[in-house]
Amino acid sequence: MNNYKITNLRTGKNYFLNQEEKTNFFTKNKLQNYDIINLSELKRIRRNKILDNIALVCFFGAFLLTTILIIEKYY
Repeated sequence: MNNYKITNLRTGKNYFLNQEEKTNFFTKNKLQNYDIINLSELKRIRRNKILDNIALVCFFGAFLLTTILIIEKYY
């Protein structure tokens, strides 16, 4: 289930709602007065960036260890 942060553009008030509450909220209110941010998607993107960084560090570490082993073995 997705979580949303909905901000009223006129007053600046924030609402934190799930998918079902968001649907009910916009049956009563106009969509044009609000800014909608999908918090579940932002959390997924942040987690994927962290995992990408971990993969790069592991790849660099493996490359460095392989280089050290080759140097120790042949020199």
